[in-house]
Amino acid sequence: MFKGKDIVAISDLTREEMERVFEVAREMIPIAKGEKKSELLRGYILANLFFEPSTRTRMSFEAAMYRLGGKVLGFTNPSSTSLSKGETLADTIRMVDAYSDVIVIRHPLEGSARLAAEFAENPVINAGDGAGQHPTQTLLDIFTIVQEFGHVEGLKITLVGDLRYGRTVHSLAIALSYLGAEIHLVSPRTLKMPKHIIREMKTEPEVHERIEDVIRDSDVFYVTRIQKERFPDPTEYMKVAGSYVISGDMVKKMKESAIIMHPLPRVDEITPDVDRTKHARYFQQAFYGVPIRMALLALVLGVV
Repeated sequence: MFKGKDIVAISDLTREEMERVFEVAREMIPIAKGEKKSELLRGYILANLFFEPSTRTRMSFEAAMYRLGGKVLGFTNPSSTSLSKGETLADTIRMVDAYSDVIVIRHPLEGSARLAAEFAENPVINAGDGAGQHPTQTLLDIFTIVQEFGHVEGLKITLVGDLRYGRTVHSLAIALSYLGAEIHLVSPRTLKMPKHIIREMKTEPEVHERIEDVIRDSDVFYVTRIQKERFPDPTEYMKVAGSYVISGDMVKKMKESAIIMHPLPRVDEITPDVDRTKHARYFQQAFYGVPIRMALLALVLGVV
């Protein structure tokens, strides 16, 4: 089912395939925590190609590979590679493909991961392509929700912040709609969810500009930062910076069972006092990136 499969967009996975990823990820949790040892990927090499800065995604892929006994090669600074001499992305992928068994790529241009998959013989996993998609983040996000509630169907899930440029919410909105969630979108008018993403969703989301409209009855608040680096005009960024801030006082209005998620890094959209509340799940969410990516690597390499 998975061996040799590219994971470029969340739509590359069926519901059954996502459930299989979650099943394997649960088995990987003790290994991800270091409580158990594994040599499942001994002899395999992961190529981590990060053309954009990353902390959690890059390090969790590395941790996933090392925890399973594999090796990692790659770069985080493309200026130190032959790309700085004019080598094309296609040629870089062909060469890296010859040195490794699986490729993970993050690139600022939307569509770059799909291009990499066309030129690589080995499986390619998209770790974020510009304002496009981030499917492994989507998987760990849904896994977090399922671990908390046991299901997604019927939950009221609110996506807050930069819905235009935030690739994490693009993949997530599509996946949640297919899993039966009730989706609410909260953003400034200039940062609304792109129409082509809404067209891909199975159900029509409800759109808001005020978080107060959904604060009392949402089960999940998925908060994103306003992505300054995606704005072509800095003055436009300043108009919307700090539009939505989840504070300790705001948390008091939430349902007892509500959880707050964030793909991280955060800037000022969740105040530090929220970290100590029972609603905060973003650091647990970040940890789940390791077992989810362990599961994906093992699956596309065909060892489970």
